[in-house]
Amino acid sequence: MDKKPYYVNIGTREISINHDANNDVFVIYADEEDLLLLREVFDEMYNSDTRSFFRAHVPFDPYHRDQSNDEFDEGMKSAFRMIYDLGDEKTKQHISSMGVLEDLNNNETPLQD
Repeated sequence: MDKKPYYVNIGTREISINHDANNDVFVIYADEEDLLLLREVFDEMYNSDTRSFFRAHVPFDPYHRDQSNDEFDEGMKSAFRMIYDLGDEKTKQHISSMGVLEDLNNNETPLQD
């Protein structure tokens, strides 16, 4: 299956085939299966974010013991890993410079799934 270019905005969890003004931070080359997996990660991030929002309104439940927040953080790492693996060279350089993936910070070669 051929991989096509897509534009990803991780902040809005947008994956688009069309280039717009705010969605070109990350460019990936993906097939349908890749897109489904990335969409699943974004959906889980949304769900975790929503649970964290409601937890934030419970004053006796401390932030550092919030499983939803931990799940959101893991989702972000998974999303960045997938975007890095599928990304063009500019995307890979951008994510490397951000320091969000530990194995990139340790000068290790990223794992390909």
